[in-house]
Amino acid sequence: MARLLCSGLLGWALAIFAMISAAATSAVAQQGFDRPGGDYLRFVVPSADPAVCAARCDRDNRCRAWTFAYPNTASSGGANAATCWLKNQVPPAKENNCCVSGVKGGGLGENRPGPLEHSIDRYGGDLRSFDITSNPAPEACRKACEEENRCRAWTYARPGYVGAAARCYLKDKITRPRRKPCCVSGVVR
Repeated sequence: MARLLCSGLLGWALAIFAMISAAATSAVAQQGFDRPGGDYLRFVVPSADPAVCAARCDRDNRCRAWTFAYPNTASSGGANAATCWLKNQVPPAKENNCCVSGVKGGGLGENRPGPLEHSIDRYGGDLRSFDITSNPAPEACRKACEEENRCRAWTYARPGYVGAAARCYLKDKITRPRRKPCCVSGVVR
């Protein structure tokens, strides 16, 4: 009887731990997602860092979720500055490269698995750089690096951080990654 009771309690404990782990994992901020709706406050983020938006939501009793819009995107209200939207509900996340979104208390875990290093700048080692005016996306910068024999890594600076247009930096060496909200980087070879 005691063994059955212990195994039953152990099973319940494991189930509760699994639910808590799943909730914590899904609460992390999501790079490349917007949460349209439920807005009650909008403000400019001069540092253009999504962590500012997440922290502001955590300190506000009314806030349940947030969306950070990069500069020069439709979700930033057409502003040249980064914008934070605080929400009094948790709207469903919708894929959109304009933004980083999260729920209160979820923190800022921007990186998604894959070849793109979100919020990473690989400073130095520049082979060449150029503006990306048509289809400004990190994938265009990665593709340019793949097509350049001497290119080993790349950094894409979002529009509004370095200049009005997106800018691609091709690197002839792999440099140390540094956290910067402006950029998306990757290593090719």
